[in-house]
Amino acid sequence: MIDIGFSKIALISVVALVVLGPERLPMVARTLGNLFGRAQRYMNEVKAEVGRQMEQEELKKMKQEATDAFNSAKSDFQGLNEAVSSQISEVNQSIGNYSNDLNNSFNDPNSNSADSIGIDTSPSRYTQYKSNLRQGRNSWRNKKGAIPVWFKQSTGIKTRVQSGSARVKRFRRAASQQRAQGTFF
Repeated sequence: MIDIGFSKIALISVVALVVLGPERLPMVARTLGNLFGRAQRYMNEVKAEVGRQMEQEELKKMKQEATDAFNSAKSDFQGLNEAVSSQISEVNQSIGNYSNDLNNSFNDPNSNSADSIGIDTSPSRYTQYKSNLRQGRNSWRNKKGAIPVWFKQSTGIKTRVQSGSARVKRFRRAASQQRAQGTFF
């Protein structure tokens, strides 16, 4: 880069004053300042454009790396899926063989093979349990519905559901019925 010190700048300004004269020197200095500002803006724009191009290249590289990683993970999961499906088919096949053996043993009234293979056939094992949904007096829904309407109205609890458009219509009607205020003047 050009090495310009204070002494060189003073020498250039004295020569410019002598050559141009005091009448044209401010106009030339203003023009040079404008040109210098344009040059700086242009250089900043070029730097920004180069930076954007570099960021785009980096993003393309990151995108390619992500797609490669996704494809490799997808192939790994497909292999895992095939292994799991083969294991499931083996288990289903062994269960099918086991259930065929059980059906054959239950169809024969003289054999007591259920006890011999360790299956619990007691009726307590097959009882169905009540669902865990809360019902009755302790239900939140029943308690909420049991609040008297007068109490809901006095405390501000909503008693009716109203859509947003119906609410807007109601309040606009009330606002339009109000008397318009006079002007300031």
